[in-house]
Amino acid sequence: MSSSKHVTVLIEPAVEEVEVAVEEAVSRHKTLIIVGKCWVNYIGRAKSKLEPGERILILKEDGSLLVHRSMGYEPVNWQPPGCIFHVQVRDNLLEIRAVRQKPRESVKVFFDKIHMVFASHLVDSGEFSLYASEEDMHKAILLNPLLLEEGFKPISYEKKVEPGFVDVYGVDKNGKLAVVEIKRKTAGKDAALQLAKYIDAIRGKSNREVRGILAAPDIGKDVQRLLVTLGLEFKSLDPRKCAEVLKRAETRKLETFFKEETGL
Repeated sequence: MSSSKHVTVLIEPAVEEVEVAVEEAVSRHKTLIIVGKCWVNYIGRAKSKLEPGERILILKEDGSLLVHRSMGYEPVNWQPPGCIFHVQVRDNLLEIRAVRQKPRESVKVFFDKIHMVFASHLVDSGEFSLYASEEDMHKAILLNPLLLEEGFKPISYEKKVEPGFVDVYGVDKNGKLAVVEIKRKTAGKDAALQLAKYIDAIRGKSNREVRGILAAPDIGKDVQRLLVTLGLEFKSLDPRKCAEVLKRAETRKLETFFKEETGL
């Protein structure tokens, strides 16, 4: 056992030692990590059971619970913040129960073999900044076209035209074709000229009116004047907002995964 004012670490501990450590961590709202052989029962709007295996249990100070396998980034079981934790030892098994009131549900994690326990107050005041690649920005517009403008309906992305590939291709609220060139950083004259080539290629094969939109966080000096000359438009597109859209989509995917696992 290694313990200090801020950190507790137990290596191959007895379940009674772990019970004390868990009670102390929960009462003091510490982050707790347990590595060992466990199985999990969920009871709520449905029921599920995870058979025994060596896994990582994380209890966070906000009352959330996650059970991770040794591979993959998604937890196989989880409970959101606001849980009340209970711990007890019975028949040489450690039982940790996380209970939610609304909706009424609980997760019970049973350990019969524990390799390691870590408990500590983790100080984290750093600001989290989300960043997106240009490909991420393409996908974000497909998920939430309002990022570009109201009424925009994407048709495809990475559309092949003779000069290259159009980033996002769609129709605006007035039924006009819209060709969107996306840049993650400040867009320069090269981006405007590239977009103009795409517009010329598409106009040559379509009888519909075509708009050209350069979407980026900002544009370089004199680029706005060039866009006006070429009959093109600029739309401000923030990579951080695109990243937030993708993050929310991943969260919904995780919730869907959890519902499928539990049959909700």
